[in-house]
Amino acid sequence: MSAATEPPHTGPATVPTASPLESVDRALQVLTLLGDAGPRGLVLAEIAARLGIHKTTVHRTLSALRHRDYVTQQPGGAYALGASAVALGEQYLAGENLAVLLHAALVALCRDVDELVHLGVLAGDQVVYLDKVEPERPVRVWSQVGHRSSAVRTALGRAVLAFSGTDRATLASYATGVDLEHVWGELERARETGRAVEDQENEPGIGCVAVPVLRGRVPVAAVSVTVPVERLGPGRVEEIHGRMLAVLPALLPDGLVLPGPAAS
Repeated sequence: MSAATEPPHTGPATVPTASPLESVDRALQVLTLLGDAGPRGLVLAEIAARLGIHKTTVHRTLSALRHRDYVTQQPGGAYALGASAVALGEQYLAGENLAVLLHAALVALCRDVDELVHLGVLAGDQVVYLDKVEPERPVRVWSQVGHRSSAVRTALGRAVLAFSGTDRATLASYATGVDLEHVWGELERARETGRAVEDQENEPGIGCVAVPVLRGRVPVAAVSVTVPVERLGPGRVEEIHGRMLAVLPALLPDGLVLPGPAAS
């Protein structure tokens, strides 16, 4: 077509509202619905009603998903996410992937607060450091990626434990060599405020503020800001937590969130 016969420009192309492949879209809708339903699952009639699709069509979709173990049918007849669907999320949020997925968020937070930032995950009774971003000004703290520390002595570990449903009995198995009541009180405060704090319990002269990174209500990691104690009074703790809530959420991958105060 010559320039003289080209149709006039009408602005940017619009995204079609209809799915380009209806059967795939239907399967994704089913998976999303079952993900929201959780372990109890949904029966065929519930799925069909919520999606507004005939039960025969939904049954065919479920059969295809069951074939690849993305859906499983429970003894009572309800359908729930299968092992393959769960494995996808676990692979995506594996430690080596989390470090890559969250690195930009850590960099932005470090620049905002001008303090050392860490990413960690819980491994048994220890926290493993997956990533660290250092500020322009030096911080007198020793840490390295791959290093492990006692979970109950660190803000990173406490942030994860507080939102993992940790009870006193479980905590007692972790809290060897520390004041159990003190740590339990810190976990309760973390659940109330949405942040965990540690003051020179892991390293002299150093304190930390940490928030858990949640998928649904389950923590998959934690992010901490590490500060010399002379710069970490109560006001600075509040300020750092506020900056974490302001900077991190927009940079987290879809499905990951931070808790707010009074989260449970």
